[in-house]
Amino acid sequence: MENEVIEFDIGIGGGGDESVAIIDDEDLTDDSPTAGINLGGMTGSGSGGFFMDNSSYVSQRDLDLEPCEGMEFESEEAAKGFYNSYARRVGFSTRVSSSRRSRKDGAIIQRSFVCAKEGFRNLNEKRTKYREIKRPRTVTRVGCKASMSVKIQDSGKWVVSTFVKEHNHELVPPDQVHCLRSHRQISGPAKTLIDTLQAAGMGPRRIMSALIKEYGGISKVGFTEVDCRNYMRNNRQRSLEGDIQFLLDYLRQMHADNPSFFYAVQGDDEQCTGNVFWADAKARENYMYFGDTVTFDTTYRSNRYRLPFAPFTGINHHGQPVLFGCAFLLNETESSFVWLFKTWVSAMSGRPPVSITTDHDTIIRSAIMHVFPDTRHRFCKWHIFKKCQEKLSHVFLQYPNFEADFHKCVNLSDSVDEFEACWLPLVDKYDLRDHEWLQAIYSSRRQWVPVYLRDTFFAEMSITQRSDSMNSYFDGYVNASTTLNQFVKLYEKALESRNEKEVKADYDTMNTLPPLRTPSPMEKQASELYTRKIFLRFQEELVGTLTLMASKVEDDGEVTMYQVSKFGEDNKCYRVSFNVLEMRATCSCCMFEFSGLLCRHVLAVFRVTNVLTLPSGYILKRWTVNAKSSVILEERVNDAFSSYLESHTVRYNTLRHEAFKFVEEGAESVDTYNVAMAALEEAASKVSMAAKNEGRAVLINGRSRDDSRSNGTLPKRNTVNHHGSSDQNISEDEKDRKIEQLNNELDCARRKCEAYRNNLLSVLRDIEDHKQQLSLKVQIMRYSMKDCL
Repeated sequence: MENEVIEFDIGIGGGGDESVAIIDDEDLTDDSPTAGINLGGMTGSGSGGFFMDNSSYVSQRDLDLEPCEGMEFESEEAAKGFYNSYARRVGFSTRVSSSRRSRKDGAIIQRSFVCAKEGFRNLNEKRTKYREIKRPRTVTRVGCKASMSVKIQDSGKWVVSTFVKEHNHELVPPDQVHCLRSHRQISGPAKTLIDTLQAAGMGPRRIMSALIKEYGGISKVGFTEVDCRNYMRNNRQRSLEGDIQFLLDYLRQMHADNPSFFYAVQGDDEQCTGNVFWADAKARENYMYFGDTVTFDTTYRSNRYRLPFAPFTGINHHGQPVLFGCAFLLNETESSFVWLFKTWVSAMSGRPPVSITTDHDTIIRSAIMHVFPDTRHRFCKWHIFKKCQEKLSHVFLQYPNFEADFHKCVNLSDSVDEFEACWLPLVDKYDLRDHEWLQAIYSSRRQWVPVYLRDTFFAEMSITQRSDSMNSYFDGYVNASTTLNQFVKLYEKALESRNEKEVKADYDTMNTLPPLRTPSPMEKQASELYTRKIFLRFQEELVGTLTLMASKVEDDGEVTMYQVSKFGEDNKCYRVSFNVLEMRATCSCCMFEFSGLLCRHVLAVFRVTNVLTLPSGYILKRWTVNAKSSVILEERVNDAFSSYLESHTVRYNTLRHEAFKFVEEGAESVDTYNVAMAALEEAASKVSMAAKNEGRAVLINGRSRDDSRSNGTLPKRNTVNHHGSSDQNISEDEKDRKIEQLNNELDCARRKCEAYRNNLLSVLRDIEDHKQQLSLKVQIMRYSMKDCL
């Protein structure tokens, strides 16, 4: 045995803790003294998996050999391969421990191969001694002495100088050897199959299931799911390196064709090492109109798509997703995200959004706080719920009611106090008070729980809905097999499709009329102002007022507080404060602040206070048909009917408010009381005279016509000098002109009254028609019931 030379012709590529694959060569005979082993294509992974072509050939006789002192090998790699083959058969993992170099030329002259459990972990390393370890690794080294050392001879061969066989730990059984680090390997046929299934859109878990079925068991596959995942990741990385240059060439060409096309590269434009951002002219224009709320969608990099792509999206006036720019993420550090956000906002004319929605990510949160300190940041609740199913899967399986209770606590709480009162009993009920992930999301509850966010505009039609822009703009165009090269073409198709959908929505809004469900002037007004989808959502709220009751609970003369509840459900009510003078209403549900549309509770208060058209302050231009025009939205003051209906309430409440202040000041003393009474008597006589001469003081919203053309100040009173009446200085021609002016104003008032009468008759006719239709339906139902009987 001492003189026997075992020849292993090995070509190993790559460094690190390499491993060797063993496959029996049926072509070799038992008396063959040598066997050739060829290893190539070896790459390391961050998780400790080692990948190589499973093209190694060792004779069956050599597999049964045991290392011994004096055994010779043709090369160091052959010695290492033989010891690793022996370790696989016995049941332990190997690694390279130490080496000695020649003082003459620095060449390695001695190498030691040891059991992977040799030695002990150094707990005093500088990189870990003074740093808190969040996820400590398991202890694997137990001081095992098993090893084999080889040294080079003058002949160039390597000979075993020492061999220690005994281990101080249990060895791994054959069915678990594939889990050992030095024996985890992906063969050539397995790589081909993985590449094929990955191109078809399958993920690592499904691919491993296919491999286990193909090879007849996990132990025969030869590697783990982690190895498969890392191999697929490395494949994608190599593919991306070639696609990056293609993307940069595409962006340069787009900018050359249209200077309004914006793109930026982090680092060197010629050698991209960081993130890439681009936005076309359409995206930059869209931000001008709909950039109040933005979604930064990073789900494409974290879900099954595995594409390092993140679009900036928003919501247009039709409620459709709209693009504000795209990013290609190669570097996901905080500094890279800071660069990305700064670049994006500079492309959007430097105007930050009111609110931004992202996935739950601490790095992104830090970058947003740095770049957008005044922007309200929200975590996507839908993704938190999805992550909850993963983190708390054992709870979902053990307690079927947990999901409903969790949803009720988060989505159905009407106030912060109600949420806080519901959360603690929930975590106690399911014994989750110490759950690390659940406590982490609770600490950031102000950024995803609806009750903390409803005072900020997010352009969503309800507080509990999922943001449609999250992971939806490129749905149908990006899948698990999409490469960056393919994505560029699909990106253009997606833009074309989205633009076509917006054009179709514009056409439907401008050329068709939505059906009205009530005779309310407010509904008709909204149908002409809002786009179709937004109007239907407003119509839903307006019709919902028919089941609500609004009761006055407080009135301080300026602001009136109403309690609004559904008929028969007084236990669940909303509070609406209404300032009639300023036509400003706020509701405890905060729907207008959150979505930009008035809620049914405010509309119910408008109904009981005779406010029959929408005040201009509650018509957001971004939801109207004129969202992309420069026309300033204003109320239609030329509509005599609407103007009269609104102005009566305003006039009444304005006079009452002023009278209250007048009474308080007049009652201070006897002198002020006498002056106040005299002034009231004078005012009463003037009001009586104006009422008799209808048309002498035509008022619009409590002010005279001349005053309505001014800056809004109250009209000046006629002054009388000490020498007589002011009418003494008026000539006959001026009196005639004054009379003619009053007659014209009187005619105008009569026309308005006629318009009011006609509109009122129209409303009555509509009510009568509706009544007849209902009567007809009742008759038809009666006849149908008789036929059935």
